[in-house]
Amino acid sequence: MDGMTAKRHTTFHFTLEPTASQVEGLRRHVGAARFAFNQCLRAVVTKLAEKAVKTTVGEDARVPWSGFDLINFFNQWKLTADAGVDEDGKPGLAWRTDVCQQVFEEAAVDLGRAFAAFSDGRKGTRRGRPPRFPRFKKKATARASFRMRNKKAEIRVGSDRTRCIRLPKLGELAVRECTRDLRRMLRKGRAKILFATVSHRSDGRWHITLNVEAAELHPARRHGDASTSTPVGIDRGLRTFAVVADAEGNEVARIESPRPLRRGLRALKRKSKALSRAKLDSRNRHRARACVAKAHARIAYVRRDFAHRESSRLIKTHGRLVIEDLCTIGLMRTSLARAIADSGWSLFASMLTYKARWYGATLTVADRFFPSTRKCSACGHVGAKLDLSERTFHCSGCGHEADRDTNAAVNLARYVIVSEPGPSPHVAAKHAETKNAYGERCSDARLLVVRETTLYEVGKASAWRPRRAVSTSTVNTL
Repeated sequence: MDGMTAKRHTTFHFTLEPTASQVEGLRRHVGAARFAFNQCLRAVVTKLAEKAVKTTVGEDARVPWSGFDLINFFNQWKLTADAGVDEDGKPGLAWRTDVCQQVFEEAAVDLGRAFAAFSDGRKGTRRGRPPRFPRFKKKATARASFRMRNKKAEIRVGSDRTRCIRLPKLGELAVRECTRDLRRMLRKGRAKILFATVSHRSDGRWHITLNVEAAELHPARRHGDASTSTPVGIDRGLRTFAVVADAEGNEVARIESPRPLRRGLRALKRKSKALSRAKLDSRNRHRARACVAKAHARIAYVRRDFAHRESSRLIKTHGRLVIEDLCTIGLMRTSLARAIADSGWSLFASMLTYKARWYGATLTVADRFFPSTRKCSACGHVGAKLDLSERTFHCSGCGHEADRDTNAAVNLARYVIVSEPGPSPHVAAKHAETKNAYGERCSDARLLVVRETTLYEVGKASAWRPRRAVSTSTVNTL
């Protein structure tokens, strides 16, 4: 790793198969992380209350706010009599040696990040809705997880057996999946484990995620000069998950969605009814809740696996891709919310984003107001808005007919050419006085720039955000 210049961060996810004694140890670490988080939060709340009434002055009035300060506080507190007394009468947290000490520190770091996000939200320097003040974690509702740093290379993969991971204080934990790829990267010095996060999911299984700093992919697996590749457009939809087409008008691929929620909805409803009919706090209700959780987990696994497979296939086969910026937050407020959530548009776009950087591909995000659906791929005429039931595009200018999704994908593939410097042949919105392609005045039309949307805006922006005005050389074709 010392000789590597270019690095990338990735994760390796495995399903644990712990023994009964190891499950007890995992639960002990989960409880330790929750205890450290709550204890640090309790200290901060107490300090803030004392500072409000000004009962303390000087160094004692300083509130531990950052992750570093919270780590120092907890390390000092766990050795005092306030933490308890052990069997020999020594002050300190009696069970602190039963768990890895990094679990305490990482819990304090998480609380410090929550405080930093809360402060940035109050100052207005953080995007989105301001986060609320951190709250205490409850055993019944908090996510059962803990994190460890690979500080002294104590996290090892395949040391005794190929399918096992060694963690400090927990020993060898068997995993279900093969670890050959990760072991090969570690053996050749092309990867370094940074963190290990262990979590107990709602489906009843224990999972471990290894955060790895790895070298860039081999040049033979990366695209050479992405600018020489033929651009392809990806039009996402509900009936068909995605249609891929090139700038020549050829349909490259048509991806059908597995629709896991739609297929498993009947079984999910049946299990949800069984849960609602079970008596509160009974054994049957606990079993019914586990069945519902497993059904939801399976749906999520199928959707994520599909997004991984299709995004990897597209990135490996195409060097230049164009996707449209969809306002998923706004669309989730409509009657199509269930179908949109089942498709996983934002998940697919996020995977395309980081995989494009890994494989040296170019991913362009078309402006949200680019009329890819209403624009004719043959003559460039922009027509009226189409209803979702209209699956065939009919151009009123030249009479061209094509599949609705294919026509939009072709327009997206040509977006790379359209967005180059110079006069742009399209405008995405209406406002102040301009002329359209036919030389007629367009009432209330404003000129907009063809720009690449930032990665944060992909699937995150709200529908009410103002449009950005730009160059006066743009010609409106509405």
